[in-house]
Amino acid sequence: MKKVRFAPSPTGYLHIGGARTALFNWLFAKNKNGKFVLRIEDTDNIRSSKEMSEEILKAMRWLGLEWDEGPFFQSERLDIYKKHAEKLLEEGKAYRCFCTPEEIEERRKQAEKKGIKSWKYDRKCLNLSKDEIEKFLKDGKPYVIRFKVPEGKTEFEDKIHKKVKVENSEIEDFVLLKSDGFPTYHLSVVVDDHLMGITNIIRGDDHLSNTPKQILLYKAFGWKIPEFAHLPLILGPDKQKLSKRHGVTSVLNYKKEGYLALSLVNFLAKLSWNPGEDKPFFSLEELIKRFSLGKVTKNSPVFDLKKLDFINSKVISSLKPEELYKEIIEISTDEDKSILEKDKEKTLKAIELLKTRMKNLKEFIKILKNYLSEILYYDKEGEEKFFNIEGKEYLEAYLKEIENISKDSFHQDILEKKLREKAEQIGIKAGSIIHPLRLALTGNRVSPGIFDVLVFFGKEEAIIRIKKAIEYINEKNRANNSRI
Repeated sequence: MKKVRFAPSPTGYLHIGGARTALFNWLFAKNKNGKFVLRIEDTDNIRSSKEMSEEILKAMRWLGLEWDEGPFFQSERLDIYKKHAEKLLEEGKAYRCFCTPEEIEERRKQAEKKGIKSWKYDRKCLNLSKDEIEKFLKDGKPYVIRFKVPEGKTEFEDKIHKKVKVENSEIEDFVLLKSDGFPTYHLSVVVDDHLMGITNIIRGDDHLSNTPKQILLYKAFGWKIPEFAHLPLILGPDKQKLSKRHGVTSVLNYKKEGYLALSLVNFLAKLSWNPGEDKPFFSLEELIKRFSLGKVTKNSPVFDLKKLDFINSKVISSLKPEELYKEIIEISTDEDKSILEKDKEKTLKAIELLKTRMKNLKEFIKILKNYLSEILYYDKEGEEKFFNIEGKEYLEAYLKEIENISKDSFHQDILEKKLREKAEQIGIKAGSIIHPLRLALTGNRVSPGIFDVLVFFGKEEAIIRIKKAIEYINEKNRANNSRI
């Protein structure tokens, strides 16, 4: 059975790169009817925090990436790592190093002065005598346990990068166990992956250089080596490694900004992977069925927020009003909820009317409020263009037409007929009435079809909104005249 893991470090939020790694592992496991393990690598006892661990779990759940086993916390497994480090020590595959960080740094500087740019640990403690070691231990001198890198070369087949080969002479004797008893990444990850039965390791390109060291550890322990696949790093629009300077934040922040989980999952899935069909988005079931590491490219994808916006707009359009209502309420402030929940039936109608034009839920909430309560704002550019003397006259002219239409006849075809007849009578294009009318009804320059909007509001509310806009234009003109 195939078994993969996602192993984030709780030294920060779950970000886009980590989320894509989690998703690819999850899709792989589901596609193979395997297991997906969640492991929290919190051995950095200074930078790790429980709060970040909780945030990571929340983000995973929001994305729908539920795990089959875990979460396991490495901080609760320190004795296991110590036991395995000591095993290598006993077998002569590792040794105690009593050099202080200051001593090592000084030797590094001296080597640089001699022109040695890539200095590696010089194995000063490798050949300490038994008496020297016992004396240092008796004196309580701190030490780390270093792995003794063997001669030769290390080769492995990566599912994405194909064949990778490294000369062992390029690898320094790396630390396994620090002086405070905490393991390094290399020891803990190899021990856990073996004990947890991980068969495939799917992670970012930034770990590619770690793999030879970890393979050496697998061999030293006599364990079966898992298959590796290293995903290309995601780049910002400037083709540099994606970071905070590109405006990319935690995964949960995308939820706050109005993105749907399915939208973000589809966006992440398409970063370096081709699903084989050009659709705006796929269901989770479709993604699972189609996923294959063989279709992952080596090229680094570029993070494009416009693509995410496009996918999000398509997912929003596809959902039923009840589904969107639930999502909208979840990210709304208490003040917004008081408006959205006041008349749920009307809110659902507004959602159905507007959903094909929305880019994200945050924008949706802002616009919805103008449809569900008194207009909170008029678009400033729209005001300049349409809320003038002519606009007021056109609104007044059409208002009279609306007032003469019965409630039973307040339908799109009749409303459109009356508007076009009035425009022709005045000698203007229909748009000359439609533009100020749209602004008066919705506060925006864009909206669904104007006659659908009129029907949504109904005769009584439409009249109130048009009269309010006329009064607003009058007040604006009076204010302008008073300044002259």
